[in-house]
Amino acid sequence: MGDMVILAGRVLCYERSPFLGEPEKAARVDEAVALSDGRILVSGTLSDLRAAHPEAQVVNHGDKVILPGFVDAHAHYPQTAIIASWGKRLIDWLNTYTFPEEVRFADPAYAAEIAARYLDLVTANGTTTVCSYCTIHPGSAEALFAEAQKRDMRLAAGKTCMDRDTAPEGLRDTAQSAYDDSRALIGRWHGAGRLTYAITPRFSPTSTQEQLEALGALWAEHPDCLMQTHLSEQTDEIEWVLGLYPEARDYLDTYERHGLLGERGLYGHAIHLEPREKDRLREVGAGLVHCPTSNTFIGSGLFDMDGLMAAGHRVALATDTGGGSSFSMLRTMAAAYEVGQLRGRALHAAELLWLATAGSAQALHMGHAIGTIAPGMEADLVVLDLAATPALAQRTARARDIWEALFATIMLGDDRCIAEVRINGRLAG
Repeated sequence: MGDMVILAGRVLCYERSPFLGEPEKAARVDEAVALSDGRILVSGTLSDLRAAHPEAQVVNHGDKVILPGFVDAHAHYPQTAIIASWGKRLIDWLNTYTFPEEVRFADPAYAAEIAARYLDLVTANGTTTVCSYCTIHPGSAEALFAEAQKRDMRLAAGKTCMDRDTAPEGLRDTAQSAYDDSRALIGRWHGAGRLTYAITPRFSPTSTQEQLEALGALWAEHPDCLMQTHLSEQTDEIEWVLGLYPEARDYLDTYERHGLLGERGLYGHAIHLEPREKDRLREVGAGLVHCPTSNTFIGSGLFDMDGLMAAGHRVALATDTGGGSSFSMLRTMAAAYEVGQLRGRALHAAELLWLATAGSAQALHMGHAIGTIAPGMEADLVVLDLAATPALAQRTARARDIWEALFATIMLGDDRCIAEVRINGRLAG
């Protein structure tokens, strides 16, 4: 057995979804967790783990909280440099900021630079797994996969596909090249170490029916890949889609009729859904990805977490960098709480943390490997300092239990709270 490490602290171990019953009873708190060969061996009392593994190195984190690493289920790493750009609705925002920046990724050196910067930023914020869009350039996906592989990170990503003239010159591929390039990337990267390929039509307004059909065929040929796209983010976007696809019953139908609806599908935003769309997404077990900082920043609307979870949907949480205004999943959880409040449902700290770990992992079909602290799981972990700033320290001192302290950290915390990150058992950074 390889080098063993015991991490001591308050180890948060989810035993079920907090959306199924009393949230505060969904997890237990252990004293320590033992890691070996990149895996979680066992958690329990510190004395038991020391006795069972006297050779192990012990790292004592005191009263800090040890959690699964955060899982960001929807991001655009090429938008790293334009995050927090002022004042546009979705379509104007894409044309003004996003598309001009994405053109730059034709340069492999630039793609490599941003890929490294992006993964540095998310890791510093406690995120250990990401599902990201790239640009239309195959080299943009190559750069992100190569950088993640170097760090031994779990990652899902894909070359973004856009062939309709609604996308600008320099950011269009074709139905055939989208198929060919994506297929080649699948052959090279899908299943290589901890990497997963996500077939990536940006969204229906930037793809022709021929391209959607080609990507649906590719997904049918590689059904163990993920498929990621956008759905019903803004009301004017929905009108745009239905104008381009007059034969479609609704927005989801533009994907469904081309083979792009399935259990391993990830549908970003999903705010303004019709009843038929909700029914079909639930029937196939698709993942809906809530991007709260993006939804408020771009003025998209308020995701119905309570209604969708109660109906049995699979829901993940994500930053949506750079329409989302933060690289931090703590800030994203805080925004999800605020959106929930505006919809009349205050999400519990246990629910928010579960969404950012196990919930997102399950939506990405990685719940067997990451997202919870349990024997045999991959050792992607984050250690949270609940007294990292003066404001937090005074609030944590008043907290009556761990959930109250964690909620304050969600609302007040930032990258200063990230005391340690482990990726596959090894210290990151």
